[in-house]
Amino acid sequence: MSESVAELVLDSRAEIGEGPSWDGRKNVLYWVDIQKGEVHVYDPRRRVDRAIVVGHFVSSVVPREDGDDLMVTMQHGFFRLDPSTGRTTKVCGVELRKPGNRFNDGKCDPMGRFWAGTMATNAKDPAGALYRLDGSRAVKAVPSVTISNGLGWSPDGSVMYYIDSPTRKVSAFDYDLETGAISRRRTVVDFGGEAGDPDGMAVDEEGMLWVAHWGGGKVSRWDAKTGRRVGQLTIPVPNVTSCCFGGRKLDELYVTSAAISTPRRQPPAGGMFRARCGVRGLPTKAFRP
Repeated sequence: MSESVAELVLDSRAEIGEGPSWDGRKNVLYWVDIQKGEVHVYDPRRRVDRAIVVGHFVSSVVPREDGDDLMVTMQHGFFRLDPSTGRTTKVCGVELRKPGNRFNDGKCDPMGRFWAGTMATNAKDPAGALYRLDGSRAVKAVPSVTISNGLGWSPDGSVMYYIDSPTRKVSAFDYDLETGAISRRRTVVDFGGEAGDPDGMAVDEEGMLWVAHWGGGKVSRWDAKTGRRVGQLTIPVPNVTSCCFGGRKLDELYVTSAAISTPRRQPPAGGMFRARCGVRGLPTKAFRP
């Protein structure tokens, strides 16, 4: 893949669409609108999207391994969500004494641990952190984060990738699958002269990184071993927020976007896009309690 263009599949006009994850059991896509406090369930076969209002600053969503409930991050904690009623139950709170902070992007590792990071709502202070939820206990893994964003793991699970957006870099850590411990942080992608800032991220079966460009109108594909960009997907809106692989064969890339900060907020800003990129992605992992 060198360059291709995505199609609009849902004109959702989300304020900040984020956190897409694919439920392979139900063949539906979960995503959130952070500002509106909504968790969405999109069924691509029926082309139906359902919004569940759960509260302000819901920033990521993943399926649970033990049933139909979901896991979400809200401003100050990890929560269990019953999608049939919209009821949320707190699993673990974090940063309760930091009212100026909120959770942002999150994802589960290959063993089902829920990783998610926080940020200052002014998007300027390095007051956030990256956390790992082990069961019902949150462990701070990376301190002094400004805007915690994309997460991903190599196909063999030995490397974790992570984005703190203002650094304009993708970091890699050695990853211990048994314990969830991370070590030896280094830079594998430097955005340098790239348009926009790195935001959400997905990993394909070849180990390539797909990074959304906030302010850049695209998703770029990177070889983490060489640090070189090897392809890109054009998105017809400026603020591209995140992406994940879905579809029955995991060969469709779903891409979220934001209407906020878009001049005149013209459509299709805030929409959901999809592209077939000629490669399969790694599956969304469900949370393991």
